[in-house]
Amino acid sequence: MSVLMDKEKIKEIIPHRDPFLLIDEIVEMEPGVRIVARKHLKEDEYWFKGHFPGYPVTPGVLMIEMLAQAGAVCILSLEENKGKIGLLAGVDNAKFRRQVLPGETLDLEVEIIKVKGPIGVGKAIASVGGQKAVSAEISFALKSV
Repeated sequence: MSVLMDKEKIKEIIPHRDPFLLIDEIVEMEPGVRIVARKHLKEDEYWFKGHFPGYPVTPGVLMIEMLAQAGAVCILSLEENKGKIGLLAGVDNAKFRRQVLPGETLDLEVEIIKVKGPIGVGKAIASVGGQKAVSAEISFALKSV
C-alpha cells in the first residue's frame, strides 16, 4: 500500500502534536466512510520505558487513542468538518487480543458506521500482520474551535 498522507499532512487535519500524535501515515481513505492508518512502533517510544521495564508492551489505552486519531482524520477530512476537532466520547466492547511490541507495525482501520449531527460511531480494529490486536466501537463528538 502506498502512503496517501504522512505526518505533516495528518497535522493539517487533526490538532495532535508530538509526543501525542500517535499515527504515522494514512494508506487508505474514503473521507467520512473508512480509513486505514499505520503506526510504526519504534523501540524508543516514550511509553516503553515504563510499560514495562524489561518487557515493553504498547498500552491498550494508547492503541484505542491511535484508532481514535485515525477515525478523526477520516471524519475531519470531509469538507463540512474542516476546522473542527474530534473528541473521544466513548469506547464500547473493547477487546485486547494480542500484545503489540517494539518494532511492530500496527494497522489501524476505522469504519464510520453512524453519524447523527455532531455525534458518530466508528468500528475500529487494530492489527499486526493480519493478526487482530484490538477491536472496539469508538464514539466521537465534533466540536467547532
